[in-house]
Amino acid sequence: MSTAVPAWAAADSYTAALRAGRGPLFLRREDGWLLPLEVERWCARADAADLDVLDRCEGTVLDVGCGPGRLVAELARRGRAALGIDVSEAAVGHAVRLGGQALRRSVFEPLPGEGRWGTVLLMDGNVGIGGDPRRLLDRVTRLLRPGGLLIAETAPVDVDERAHVRVVDAPGTRAAGAPFPWARVGTPALLRHARGWEPAGRWAADGRSFVALRGRSASSRAEPPKSTAVISSQRAGKPSGDSPVASR
Repeated sequence: MSTAVPAWAAADSYTAALRAGRGPLFLRREDGWLLPLEVERWCARADAADLDVLDRCEGTVLDVGCGPGRLVAELARRGRAALGIDVSEAAVGHAVRLGGQALRRSVFEPLPGEGRWGTVLLMDGNVGIGGDPRRLLDRVTRLLRPGGLLIAETAPVDVDERAHVRVVDAPGTRAAGAPFPWARVGTPALLRHARGWEPAGRWAADGRSFVALRGRSASSRAEPPKSTAVISSQRAGKPSGDSPVASR
């Protein structure tokens, strides 16, 4: 069943920021607290910290919440099989124009290659998607192949919080649409939530924090469900062979 696209994904402020390649843009909690969003970095080419993450990826790569697509575009330049997913049409369009493969889809909807991805990425705070890290980790387990790798970017402070937020382009701006659930999770909290995962590394670069987790082996997980979804922002052909990524 399809998941409703959050109102912020089509918000004028978010779309305008992606098109311009710059902010300001914030997540605003209902108590007024603001989290700046790094639009300029997201719209630029992959930086040194990003490249280090991509060097650690194994097999086919699924970038959850790919945004404007700097990571899937870099993986495409490397000849790696990769797919980005994002709920924002503007973000998916930007990723495709950069040369990456991308699909407008929520991580909680059916996806291509379920149970066969070698690596799942949760970058740029996307471990907060849905406001429930344990639920998200459980979903990622079903996306990865047995023993697959999750690389998550965590908050650079020790935090574990849930909130409802809105996207705004200035502190006093009235945000359109309903608030949506989000989480901020530091490395210690993510490791607490990652029951059943094997820690596979943690590191910091350029003020950013990362964790690698190894998924369950074939002997300790149920058979993953098969997905009939295909890549479409430009609806693509069905995946074939061992690769979960359809060719355009």
